[in-house]
Amino acid sequence: MPRAETDAALVSLDRIRSARDRIRPIARVTPLLDVSAPAGRPLWLKCESLQPAGAFKIRGAYNMVAQLSDDERKRGVVTYSSGNHGQAMALAAQRLGAPAVVVMPTTAPAMKIDGARSFGAEVILEGRTSADRRVRAEHEAATRGLTMVPPFDHEWIIAGQATAGLEILEQLPDVAAVIVPIGGGGLIAGVAAAIKQTTPAVRVIGVEPSGAAAMKASVDAGYPVTLPSTHSIADGLMPVRPGDLTFAHVRAFVDAVVTVEDSEIVDAVLWMFAHAKVVAEPSGAASVAAVLGGTLDKTIAVEGPVVAIVSGGNMGIERIAELSKLASGS
Repeated sequence: MPRAETDAALVSLDRIRSARDRIRPIARVTPLLDVSAPAGRPLWLKCESLQPAGAFKIRGAYNMVAQLSDDERKRGVVTYSSGNHGQAMALAAQRLGAPAVVVMPTTAPAMKIDGARSFGAEVILEGRTSADRRVRAEHEAATRGLTMVPPFDHEWIIAGQATAGLEILEQLPDVAAVIVPIGGGGLIAGVAAAIKQTTPAVRVIGVEPSGAAAMKASVDAGYPVTLPSTHSIADGLMPVRPGDLTFAHVRAFVDAVVTVEDSEIVDAVLWMFAHAKVVAEPSGAASVAAVLGGTLDKTIAVEGPVVAIVSGGNMGIERIAELSKLASGS
């Protein structure tokens, strides 16, 4: 992948370390789970599904809301989200005393809508695409005087997500590669920035669903690309366009971006449930799908321990049953 020169727009290690201190009151240092035996290779799961609100998103959301002024927090915050960022921002706002508005798609799972509301947020359902909900969120921000907390394309969000990368290096110093799901790119932007500025030899690979590969299309084109539409079982990995800042980080720090099929994602969800006793929503399982399905080995030679970030676990038991039926063809 072509490399961009690191410049002032990219998140520095100092800012990542500051973010780690800032989010310490709420974000967990999530465990690395060794699943090497059932996987048949050195593989660890970084279980971000165990974060408050069920996903890595609390890292970036809290890091941003905590840095707003008292007046900004008093007036309130707004975001647009497929679900997990909305829940995380709602929780961060609740802890920091800010009213919160979350714009979600009309197709958002009830579990994610209820989660945001349980943290005190007002939830607005708008459209089906990330563009639809962004427009509505921007309207609410303008008419109500709310501060936007974007889901991925902001330096404070990226710095917060990057703290997961620091943890991986501390928990498994001999890690050879880190595999990261990509939606808008906030997680991989941050994790790659943390890892490459600390231990450059560690490979960082991003994973997208084949039906929603906006980052890969952008990397191939050399600039951010807007897809006409996206489709995938992984509802959190379907933005039609990556962020400008997240794309810059991927260009600078990521070794490869690969795609997996929805069927491989379903298999990974069920594999983790059966062999690791981990509940991972499809969006959180794309990284594991790339390892188990062979995409990683076909893309890049990795010798040594692999860490797959399980980015979220907001899924009920009934969804596990649905995916099981889907996998069996019944």
